[in-house]
Amino acid sequence: MKILQVITSLRMGGAEKLIADMVPLYREHGYEADVLLFDGSDTPLKKELEEKGIRVFQLGRSTRVYNPLFILKLVPYLRQYDIVHTHNTACQYFVALAKLISGSRVRLVTTEHSTTNRRRETRWFRLVDRWMYGCYNAIITISGKATDMLSSYLAKAGKIYTVYNGIHLSVFFNAGPFAKNEIMAGEFFLVSMVAGFREEKDQDTLIRAMALLPDNYFLCLVGDGVRRPVCEKLVKKLGLERRVVFLGVRNDVPRLLKTSDVVVMSSHWEGFGLAAVEGMAAGKPVVASDVPGLAQVVDGAGILFPVEDARALAFHIEHLMNDQSWYQQIAGLCLQRASEYDIRKTVDAYEKIYEDLYKGRIEKRRGQG
Repeated sequence: MKILQVITSLRMGGAEKLIADMVPLYREHGYEADVLLFDGSDTPLKKELEEKGIRVFQLGRSTRVYNPLFILKLVPYLRQYDIVHTHNTACQYFVALAKLISGSRVRLVTTEHSTTNRRRETRWFRLVDRWMYGCYNAIITISGKATDMLSSYLAKAGKIYTVYNGIHLSVFFNAGPFAKNEIMAGEFFLVSMVAGFREEKDQDTLIRAMALLPDNYFLCLVGDGVRRPVCEKLVKKLGLERRVVFLGVRNDVPRLLKTSDVVVMSSHWEGFGLAAVEGMAAGKPVVASDVPGLAQVVDGAGILFPVEDARALAFHIEHLMNDQSWYQQIAGLCLQRASEYDIRKTVDAYEKIYEDLYKGRIEKRRGQG
């Protein structure tokens, strides 16, 4: 079976990391799996896939991914694969349109990587989305809450599959930390957050929390994106330049998490807390915003705080560092929770959907409901 994963880029993000982890496993299992990017700019994840022998195609090398010409460029790809699996909005729309004009019989799959998005607030988009999703043979969401919200949004849209994300647990559990005395002299506490600087992420609240913590608390922000300049400006405004470091995109995230004392995931909304699972797998206490997606992963293991509440976040971080018994208890629960999210379970679930589609056991969605 020939499978093509289509995504806007391989910059840092949960969907991007998931593809980088899953596609090599598809190959191991005998599938011919390739990747197609709207923006083929060089990134660590793209390099990682290419070094593993994965074919990575590109339609362009620009962040302007809503290029109408991409619809025509997609047509030849649709005719070469049995399954085309899209991620991100631009890919969802353009692949649906490309199939419409191509006459291809390719089976389409898409994954919704978020619980909600801005376009669902507009009635016009709902009509467009119902058409678009109707072009897909299977829709996958990454949490139960995301499934509930998408089902409600689409009304009679047929079956939606829930498949939880996963990670390579051993990569994070066995990572070697950096020596803290090589980072800085003296006793200090290191907080980290790994996330793209996008509208759904809330690095701002974490930065404000740092202003409420003692001077020996330091923050590493890993990732890049359009909101990074806004956060850098906030750091300067609060006088935190010495204590908050922007590390950009890194390929040593497991080591950074292993070196951290506390891992934070601060978001306005989230589909699934993949970065939170990574922090848990590194054996660290995870403190996360109480939003659907994140709450499902963290509740009962790590600590949840109210959205945009910097004071509550600062309290939880300091409490963990001041009470080692509490710290060890939360770290242990987080490590135990991480074991539920093995990437191989995720791959098995996706492959089952692919096989059912390929063998005709799943009807086209437009005929369901």
